[in-house]
Amino acid sequence: MSEAAILPAPGPLATLRILRRTVRNPIESWPAAIYTSPMVRSRFLGQTTWFVSGPDEVQTVLVDRAEAFVKADAMRRGLEPALGQGILTAEGARWRLQRRIAAPVFRPSHVNDFLPAMLTAARALRDRWVALPAGTELDVASEMMHVTFEIILETMLSGRGDIDVARCERSIRDFLESTSWAIVLSALRAPGWVPFPGKYRAGAGRDYLRAMTFARVQERRRTGERHDDLLSLMLDARDPETGEALNDTEITDNLLTFIGAGHETTALALTWTLFLLSQHPEIETRMLAEIDAVTGGGALRSEHVEALGYVRQVVMESMRIYPPVAMVVRTATERVRVGGNELAPGDNAFVPIYAIHRNPTLWPEPERFDPGRFTADQVRARHRWAYLPFGAGPRICIGMGFALVEAVAILGVLLPAVRAEAQRGFVPTPKLRVTMRPAEGMMMQIYRRRPSTTI
Repeated sequence: MSEAAILPAPGPLATLRILRRTVRNPIESWPAAIYTSPMVRSRFLGQTTWFVSGPDEVQTVLVDRAEAFVKADAMRRGLEPALGQGILTAEGARWRLQRRIAAPVFRPSHVNDFLPAMLTAARALRDRWVALPAGTELDVASEMMHVTFEIILETMLSGRGDIDVARCERSIRDFLESTSWAIVLSALRAPGWVPFPGKYRAGAGRDYLRAMTFARVQERRRTGERHDDLLSLMLDARDPETGEALNDTEITDNLLTFIGAGHETTALALTWTLFLLSQHPEIETRMLAEIDAVTGGGALRSEHVEALGYVRQVVMESMRIYPPVAMVVRTATERVRVGGNELAPGDNAFVPIYAIHRNPTLWPEPERFDPGRFTADQVRARHRWAYLPFGAGPRICIGMGFALVEAVAILGVLLPAVRAEAQRGFVPTPKLRVTMRPAEGMMMQIYRRRPSTTI
């Protein structure tokens, strides 16, 4: 197989080896049993953790009894310094308020309003790639991060203005790289001031991102200026139940959540998709035929994107093999029966999405790249919670529709113009840092397919 996979731990690991593997790549420390068993219990440093891999059990934790769980301390400790108490990290009434206010912003009608900005950014990237000498090697992961960040800036903040895009991207990367240390130190119950490699860089990046975003929010509030962007929608949004609005700090927290998590996850979905297509040219050929049929050989327009059903299936299958968010972590706040097991207050429930998506009892030949798994009939026949790229339940990713539309639009613009080829024998390593990146980057050679003036 050309698709990369992390081999599970061969057996019980000593404490030091677990810590070392967690810092390097947390997936490496996962026990092999979680790839086939509905639930696996683990004890580490006096803490009980349940790996919840069965769809019925996932439904209990994330959907049916979601109120009995909160975000695990390790993830809050890793994310709150940058994201504050935004929709990703907040709990209880504070989370419900923000979710109610933000939900209308991501309705399909608003997402469709953002399509022109998505297509403009995709065309700029396409034109730059078309102008390159044949065979130019690029880090496609970095390229996808850049184009999705440009889209985020345009749709959320109405353009970059004086924002240092390169510094923002570097700050996000530095902060995410530090999260494995936060998880390990949380497991060791170490205080927050304990230093670790990269802590200063992560802090500097966090401070820059928060200051930049907060200043934008305050300026827009002060002037009353409004644009067709997420910031304006959030400034004007009100809780449909109470009429309450978000304050500047809450808006900043949520914008940073959407900026950081939003562009990162879509970029990674695109990165892994381009790699998989380089290994499966027959699938790419079918995508090209669909794009050509929908557009009539012309430019991809906003109204075309919804009709690219097979392109969407390809993106969804890519996110099965390489889910951008590979794990969801919760902590029980009360006694909860999950499957045949009882979780006590304080027990962790890890939902290992990467392992669930590779479970052969749920996904025949799980390593095989097959977009046919996502036809309407196949989706209906499968357990609803066997596929979790956006989580599940009340805390399912609010930007799911935005991300899928964006990924399909970018591929619909790029593929007819260029093809990306990985070096023969290159097998990237999935590395978990909140999101799942290729550890080595994704170096690919770019070739022009046909003149950009025809698309």
